[in-house]
Order: sequence, then C-alpha cells, then structure tokens
Amino acid sequence: MTFGSRLSAAIGEHGPLCVGIDPHPGLLAKWGLDDDVAGLETFTMTVVEALAGRVAAIKPQAAFFERHGSKGVAVLERALEGIREEGGLSVVDAKRGDIGSTMSAYADAFVGESSPLAGDAVTVSPFLGFGSLRPLLDLAAANGRGVFVLALTSNPEGGEVQHAVPSVSSVSSGPKTVAQNIIDAVAAENAGAGPLGSVGVVVGATVTGAGREHDLSALNGPILAPGIGAQGATADDLREVFGPALRHVLPNSSREVLGAGPTVAGLREAADRTVEAVSLALRA
Repeated sequence: MTFGSRLSAAIGEHGPLCVGIDPHPGLLAKWGLDDDVAGLETFTMTVVEALAGRVAAIKPQAAFFERHGSKGVAVLERALEGIREEGGLSVVDAKRGDIGSTMSAYADAFVGESSPLAGDAVTVSPFLGFGSLRPLLDLAAANGRGVFVLALTSNPEGGEVQHAVPSVSSVSSGPKTVAQNIIDAVAAENAGAGPLGSVGVVVGATVTGAGREHDLSALNGPILAPGIGAQGATADDLREVFGPALRHVLPNSSREVLGAGPTVAGLREAADRTVEAVSLALRA
C-alpha cells in the first residue's frame, strides 16, 4: 500500500491526529526526567507505548534526538521500530533539504528501504527549489513512503520567503507566491492518486492574513497542520485556515498532549480529547 492509502486508513480508524514527540528540556523536567539520554529514552518510549497504533501518526522531531549525539539518534531508531511494531505510522520531522548527491544521501537515510532512520514519511524543505527534492520523492514513492513538504510554516519569519512572488516559476504561469508554487508542485505529484496522494504539505494551523489566501483545493494529498494547542491554534481555527481542504487536514499536537504525561493513561486521555475536538471541527 502507498503511504497515502495507509494514512487514509489510519485516520479512518483512529481519527485525524498526529502527535509529535518533542522531548525538549522543559518537557523532560515536567516529567521529572533528566535532560540526558536516559531521560530522552524514558520519555520517548512512554509516548510510543501510549500512542503507537492509537492515533493516526506519531511525529518524532529529529533535532531533539540529534542534540544528544549518536546515543540520541539510537533512541530515535528504537522509537521508529517501536511505532512500527505496534502497527502505527511515523513521520520523521527532519526538514531536510539539499541538492544532488547530498539529497540522495538524505533520501537513503530517511526513506531508504533498510535504513533504521526511515519512518513511514519524512518532512523536507523545498527552498532550494522543488526540483531539488526529486531524489527523495522518487525513492519514497518506490518504497511506499510519504513526504511532507514545507509550504506555509507557522513561524512569523516564514512569510519573507513563502509569500514572495518569484520572477520565474517552473510549476505554473502567472504571478504566484513561492508557497503556492510548492503547493501546485505537490498537487502534480499526487495527480490521479487515490484515495489520497503520498506527498503532503506542511501548513501551520496558526497562519493568518496572506497565508490563508493560498489554494489547497487541488492538492489531493495530506496537509500536516502543526500549531494546535500550545502554539495557540484551536480546533476551530482549522476551518478558517483550510476551508474546502479540511477533509485532507491532519492536525498535529505535541505539547498539548505530551504535557499530560508522564503516565500512559494521561497521554491517552489527552490524545482522545484532542481527537474528539479536531474531529468535531473538521466535520463542521
């Protein structure tokens, strides 16, 4: 099955929610854990135990593992294995982006068939040109994995690049923003796919103003929407931001759910509440 098919089935079974694993020092402290590899592993594997196979997807943020060096990366590998063993879907939030042989190496690492760092999908940055992603897009498709391409991020600085109108576009004619060209390029990757394409975009649930004017209607792929909860977006904001594309939205919540730890029961209750809230918003 393609990633799009697997994700569509997981959303149908568990509801539309991706939970991030963001073991930053503040959350480790809140759980009573030290900011070291042992604390990292306890935190991470508790989240995996609580939620793998119970929410549509789990998204480990690679940076919080890499900051602990090779032992931290080993914890990320164990987390991905644990999610897989529980029948869950994983999205490695790595935001990689480069060109040529370097991009091919990132592809091997994050969507390669036998790589221990490969999840079911990976996030990538297209701001060296969408075509620079080709090695990873092709390998992901060959291995049934997914890709989430940054398009409209939730940070205020993102608009400097994403809302700019380039003088040259390889995707479409006419004046369109960088973000819209990325969205259109992703739509082209997903053309004819069903029930859902395997290439998605990342669009922050907190985007405002010009960010809400972009057209996602032809995407035919999943929209990973961070920002629910601690970053300020509510489930009701989803309708305002995504409009007709709501049916493809996969909201992401990290601290809102993770803050309910350190118990498995607390994490599950928080995830269930969030699923209920976003499901109501998306249905409305």
